[in-house]
Amino acid sequence: MSLESRDWHQVQELARSAQKAGTLELSDDVRDLLRRVAMEVAVSEGETERALRSSESAMDLAVEVSRRIREGSRRLSRAMVDANRLHAGGDLLGARKLLEEILAQEVVPLYREIARNELDELGL
Repeated sequence: MSLESRDWHQVQELARSAQKAGTLELSDDVRDLLRRVAMEVAVSEGETERALRSSESAMDLAVEVSRRIREGSRRLSRAMVDANRLHAGGDLLGARKLLEEILAQEVVPLYREIARNELDELGL
């Protein structure tokens, strides 16, 4: 498991446990983790720093970061499966369109990079 995915997993766990408990203990380690991962999922530095001023807003940040990871992953996975199916069926333009739609809406740089690589592999 890469460092990035381990950090992402930690934020997802943090968000789940904070929501369940109704609070987030805002230690220096938690702040550092949220700063790192928020940046990786395209949350602005200003937004992140504002969120880290209180436990309540930090919990909201953790939930938002977790949502971006979860929803972006699902959206990308679904698009890749559908694009591969279309490609295998000979519909390169349809496959390309699906991946272009993902690029148009996705904000997480890693997911954008994956979609861009898949799109480049299609050619055209």
